Amino acid sequence: MHVGFGPNFQNLDGQLTDLEVYERDLQLAARAEDAGFDSVWSSEHHFSDYQLTAQMLMFLAWVAGQTKRIKLGTMVTVLPWHDPIRVVESFSVLDHLSGGRAILGMGRGLGRVEFDGFQTPMSESRGRFTEYTPAILNALETGWIESDGEIYKQPRTEIRPRPFKTFKGRAFASAVSPQSIELMARLGVGIMVIAQKPWETAEAELADYRERFLELNGFEAPKPILVVVAGVTKTKAEAQRVREVHLQRWARSTVEHYQFANPGFAEIKGYEYYGALAKNIERHGLDKFCGFLADLQVWGTPDEVTEKLLVYARRTNAGALVVPLSFGSLPPDETRANFELFAAEVLPELHRHDVGGDVGVSYDAPLGAAAIAAE
Repeated sequence: MHVGFGPNFQNLDGQLTDLEVYERDLQLAARAEDAGFDSVWSSEHHFSDYQLTAQMLMFLAWVAGQTKRIKLGTMVTVLPWHDPIRVVESFSVLDHLSGGRAILGMGRGLGRVEFDGFQTPMSESRGRFTEYTPAILNALETGWIESDGEIYKQPRTEIRPRPFKTFKGRAFASAVSPQSIELMARLGVGIMVIAQKPWETAEAELADYRERFLELNGFEAPKPILVVVAGVTKTKAEAQRVREVHLQRWARSTVEHYQFANPGFAEIKGYEYYGALAKNIERHGLDKFCGFLADLQVWGTPDEVTEKLLVYARRTNAGALVVPLSFGSLPPDETRANFELFAAEVLPELHRHDVGGDVGVSYDAPLGAAAIAAE
């Protein structure tokens, strides 16, 4: 099984300076290859202490310079916040710097504070994502970008440095709506599953995606990437404290950043799902929802964490796991202990399991399939 490390760069509650947060997570990222991880991943967030990851490709380029073999992924690049040309150029450059180790993760974004900061209407996010995605994927395959959509109009323009390696099999999207899943299947893109829904819901959505992918492309979909926060401790008592204190704080920070309890989502085009979620939170209470979100993650002794992760991987038929190990209010010394214990006792056990998939490896797609599907 492919296992990636995802430093969160969280700075909640003013415990640390931003510099101390970077020093902590950069040290762990630099250790990832020697510790046995297969990849390092970064999410994209702006303007708050939720995650200090405003320039994730700069971070991944730094990791590339510290390492030789591990892959470098985004979870995710939020396309509506970027000029598509800049996205293509950035990933082509990262690929050149790393010898072809980049993995493109894409999403359309949810944080209102971030859309407001970029002066981008949330109501346009689905339209932008729908038009940007095929233009970006085609450009990474062909070396030129063009578009004549309703929102994105781009005359044919050459990309330099030219992409030198296909992104088929190493392009994934975080898709949470039926419309997004349909688009990803049509474009031949893999799915990144972030632990935020009941597992039976995730299973049903993945089944729909696989069926549609096969119907549209004529070959099996790549196995999904599963993202789950993990807290590993030596004793059950310590594990329970991680769940009650640190995972709960992480869950609450997620709810606060994304404003999950805001009923105004129901009025924003493309975010109706989150309007319904806000009503559910109002009905059952914020504390209960934070507990639900925390309980979708994993915590426990090494054996317990290994088993939980394998159960989730089997349920989703995942080809890879990404585990954020610095999260919530976990202090730096406990974060380092979490990383080291996971690497020493959980990671080898996960590597023993052949799940029949990997990321960053081209799947069995005909040449030019992404370009054809986008037309």
